[in-house]
Amino acid sequence: MIGSTVAKRYALALFQLANEHQLLDQMEEELRVVKDVVNHNSELNAVLKSPKLPIEKKKEIIKDAFASANQYVLNTLMILIERHREDHISDVADHFISLANDERGIAEAKVYSIRPLTEAEQNALSASFAAKVGKRSLRIENIVDSNLLGGIKLRIGNRIFDGSLRGKLDRLERQLLG
Repeated sequence: MIGSTVAKRYALALFQLANEHQLLDQMEEELRVVKDVVNHNSELNAVLKSPKLPIEKKKEIIKDAFASANQYVLNTLMILIERHREDHISDVADHFISLANDERGIAEAKVYSIRPLTEAEQNALSASFAAKVGKRSLRIENIVDSNLLGGIKLRIGNRIFDGSLRGKLDRLERQLLG
């Protein structure tokens, strides 16, 4: 819980800077890249979490890794490292993205389907489900899941809309058994 509070504070400060300087889109994209690198690069994670490596060396590695990043994003990363909060980098990015999405009226959605969705299908889903969650549009991440048998399952935040054949069969089974 404390970690998320810390991450929210850094994200909010960075978000306010982004709004002041009209850099919201650029900083969001950079933070998505930072989050992806931090989450999927085990070598960088090992370096950041190493107690033996001096802070200055960690800062140098981050500066090299994200040299093209905006100065505000880079400064935030430096502060997190200075204060031994390297493990909050991903959370800061998540909270920033959430604030940016709220500002634009966008919700992140995961759509599970048995095949990749076309652009038109994604747009249709965005148009029909965005209103149900009080947003203008959805940013859809399509995940192919052959276990669904057919249909789609949509997850927006903590809400799930299950229109999959597997979901319908499971509900029917519960009705028959209950």
